[in-house]
Amino acid sequence: MNSIEDFLAAKTYAVAGASNRPHKYGNKVFRALLAAGRETYPLNPAQDEIEGHRAYPTITDLPILPEALSIITPPEVTRSVVADAIAAGVKHIWMQPGAEDEHASEAAREAGLNVIDDGSCILVLLARQS
Repeated sequence: MNSIEDFLAAKTYAVAGASNRPHKYGNKVFRALLAAGRETYPLNPAQDEIEGHRAYPTITDLPILPEALSIITPPEVTRSVVADAIAAGVKHIWMQPGAEDEHASEAAREAGLNVIDDGSCILVLLARQS
């Protein structure tokens, strides 16, 4: 399998930067993963609930360790999100377009994580699968 197939084969997901605002990509990615039947948790320190699901401030606050993490945050936030993900033991990280951070990518790869940071968009891939 390639890195995208590995990511999409995960059983559990978290979305860093999930949002209640329907026009934001964090909301679209969260809803797309749910619509695809995937167990998905929203991460947003400024929200208590997103789309009817309890939101969590950080990955360490989740009730489970997700296998995969989709990141839709500004690059400077991506660094801390990735550092938390590495420490928690996440296996797959997908930095959505605009969230990429070179230092975070390098750290995740050095830690042995599957990293997607090439400008690919999960929304496009999920749309093709449905």
